[in-house]
Amino acid sequence: MKVRLMYPDQDFVVDDTRPVYTRDLEQDLGLDIVYHAAAQGDSLVHAVIRQALLSPLKQVDHIRYRQEVLADCLRAPDVIRELYRLTLETLETRRKNWLGVFSRSPSGVLRESVDLLKLLIAALASLQKLADTQGSHFESQGLTAFWTMIQNELDDGYFARIQEQFNYLSRSEIIIRAELGRDLKGTQYTLVRNTAKNGGMLERLRSLRVPSYTLHVDPRDDAGNRALDYLKDAALNPTANALAQSAEHILSFFQQLKIELAFFIGGLNLHDQITVKGEPWCIPQPFPLGHKVRHCRGLYDLALSLLKEDHVVGNDLDADNMDLIIVTGANQGGKTTFLRSMGLAQLMMQSGLFVPAQMFSANISTGIFTHFRREEDADMQSGKLDEELQRLSTMVDYIQPHSLVLFNESFASTNEREGAEILRQVTEALLECQVQVVSVSHLYAYTQTFYARNLSNAIFLRAERDRTFKLKPGQPLATSFGRDLYHRMFPPSQEG
Repeated sequence: MKVRLMYPDQDFVVDDTRPVYTRDLEQDLGLDIVYHAAAQGDSLVHAVIRQALLSPLKQVDHIRYRQEVLADCLRAPDVIRELYRLTLETLETRRKNWLGVFSRSPSGVLRESVDLLKLLIAALASLQKLADTQGSHFESQGLTAFWTMIQNELDDGYFARIQEQFNYLSRSEIIIRAELGRDLKGTQYTLVRNTAKNGGMLERLRSLRVPSYTLHVDPRDDAGNRALDYLKDAALNPTANALAQSAEHILSFFQQLKIELAFFIGGLNLHDQITVKGEPWCIPQPFPLGHKVRHCRGLYDLALSLLKEDHVVGNDLDADNMDLIIVTGANQGGKTTFLRSMGLAQLMMQSGLFVPAQMFSANISTGIFTHFRREEDADMQSGKLDEELQRLSTMVDYIQPHSLVLFNESFASTNEREGAEILRQVTEALLECQVQVVSVSHLYAYTQTFYARNLSNAIFLRAERDRTFKLKPGQPLATSFGRDLYHRMFPPSQEG
């Protein structure tokens, strides 16, 4: 049995190893806030959401496959939460009551495997009941195939056959068939059914024709009892191994189901929190690699929204066929917030989640990278410029064509001329490598250089002084309105 909720043709794997640049990505975009909001205290959901966001999908059909499953979950959240609860309870009961096969003898392995299978079969029966009552309500390829598989493979006949096997294996007596090998040693020990007792009258009459001999072993005959145990274990060994493998197969199914459901539980948790606030959301439209698509309506920073009680201002963007977006304007005008919202929306789209916006469409990126200005750090072993260059060097090792790079006040730690020149050369190199760049900068020499070229693949946005946190198309200005910030912090004296 296969789960196949995250991918149409493979399992979703949680792996703690990831590129070093993702640490900056998490810090710059506030991803820890999103992880915790999605998890709601569930460590597995936290790990799965983190894995999904930091391992963005790169095929449109894979994104849409996961989006459709998520849409199903949003239409029937109670069923998905019940399915997740059933899975967790099954695995928790197994953990508390059955810690693993400790017996070395085949008879012990057989007994413990039967006990585990009884637990797992009861859970499968509950799963079948859920499929029968709720399976027809789902539309996505992933969940439709999942419920259909449960109904087809776990029908009433399956459970009847399983119960019959349990009844037989629970008997105290066993029948063994064997052959004589070289030196009159037994070989081909096989466990067989006692059809004479369970069959009809004709079968029982036929069994009387077969001569049989009975050998009684005295309980005090240690050697004789050891010989019988050897014969029994030789016959039980293949059956015990088969049952242990069957139990492991069903157990791995529930473990994989738990992992893949955790992603959609995280999506439901995030959805619940933003809908309570009345914030908009949408299922984004992804476009393939190489298509230059990027437009949205009401895009806002999800991490900021999760921290604030009031609404967060959203922004619109029309940047189709654009490789470069440069954002300038007033301090505290919403530039960094907009940059974070773009990066987080890209990650959420490529992980198969909804996006915090009224509408969002974008091309797939081979990777999402951030290079944000850092505050002063007393532990830094070198200057701030060296630290910025080192982070950039780390990113370059992973950047590929069709990546998305977000710069926020990069190289502002040095003087205007030097910082502008470094950032200009880096931006030009990235554009030449077919990398899309979004840059927030106060370096006028840098922004004006690109604006003066009148590029057809560049768009310029500006944060205004009115603190509406709305960005509008506009020419870069030679000021960030530091005077406004100064007067807000130090109001002019009213005297005189």
